[in-house]
Amino acid sequence: MLFVEIFRLVLVLIGALSGYEIGHSSHSSTGQVVGLVLGALVAYVVGGVLGRVLRSQGDRAAGRFERIPPGELFAGTLTGIAGFLLGAAISVPLLVLVHSPVVWPASGALELTVTFIGFQVGITKGRQVVAAAGLGRILAPPAEPPPGYALLVDTSAAMTPFLLVLGRYGLLVGGLVVPRFVIDQLQTMAAGPDPVSSRRARRGLERLDVLRDLRVPVHVAENELPEIDDLTDRLVEVARRLGLRLVTCSGQVREAAKRRGVAVTDLRPLANDLTPDHLPGEQLVIDLIKEGNQPRQAAGYLADGDLVVVNDASHMIGRENVVVEVLSTRRTNQGLLVFAKLADRSSLSGVAAEPLHTGPLPNLHDTDFDDTEVGEQIGVDR
Repeated sequence: MLFVEIFRLVLVLIGALSGYEIGHSSHSSTGQVVGLVLGALVAYVVGGVLGRVLRSQGDRAAGRFERIPPGELFAGTLTGIAGFLLGAAISVPLLVLVHSPVVWPASGALELTVTFIGFQVGITKGRQVVAAAGLGRILAPPAEPPPGYALLVDTSAAMTPFLLVLGRYGLLVGGLVVPRFVIDQLQTMAAGPDPVSSRRARRGLERLDVLRDLRVPVHVAENELPEIDDLTDRLVEVARRLGLRLVTCSGQVREAAKRRGVAVTDLRPLANDLTPDHLPGEQLVIDLIKEGNQPRQAAGYLADGDLVVVNDASHMIGRENVVVEVLSTRRTNQGLLVFAKLADRSSLSGVAAEPLHTGPLPNLHDTDFDDTEVGEQIGVDR
């Protein structure tokens, strides 16, 4: 409230002096008094409105100010000082050449405006300004790992098998960066009562260990940012500060990143493009490890974690290298669901000699799919 009153007082002084100057042109003392009073009254009303608007905007700016990295703050200070000097270079000649009391508050307003614009430019272009000043390593040290090919992982991406597939084929050359609060969230979900979320979170943590075993750099970032309550905003801010591309399977995170200008990759369409379409009649080799949700069904997994449901195969649960024939496929939010039947012995033609599931797998005897969704889908007799 104090800011509003002080701002109003400054505008009243400017309005009164302006009104006095206008009334002075009439060469009448009455006109000078009327101009002074009217100018003061108008400025009093306008100053109250503008003061409250500036105060509310200032509170919002203060919230943003807390999130400004030191390098950008330093750059804003430098450009703000440059703006102040520019305003002074313009104001001093006006004060010397124009002999009017209105010039003084007008010069002050000009100084404030140019300084504010300079500060905003510095905040926006902070990294470039700091680098140009040769102070990048002091005020904005490079993130570890350095920006570039590393990917920042959110909770939804960690709980899918897509990153593990990319890591197996050597496509995660820059490694992964997982914020500490994402690890905490996965651990909380893994210990939670929901069996589906618990299983997927546990598998996500296991996959990170498997990626480390595959020599994919997995770096845990300690950027907690407790001042940001919303986890989505916190994740996007971490990606922005570290200069990393964000990978996710969440539409909400993707849209938030796009709004902030952060590079983001949605793994879901990528996975759909990379996931093979198993045509009807194709033969696969799997281990049948569990019962299906419908009578006489058995289930196993492909090497990428996709679920295969085999009709009339419950008597073969526990057997390895079982040859099955694809009936149809269906895409789900968690991957590809394959419906199959036992292959005819006459059509094996040596398929079992090359099992398709070879290679290290992170305990794939637990499903990544939503039990309800998969249960409804495998309930259809294929």
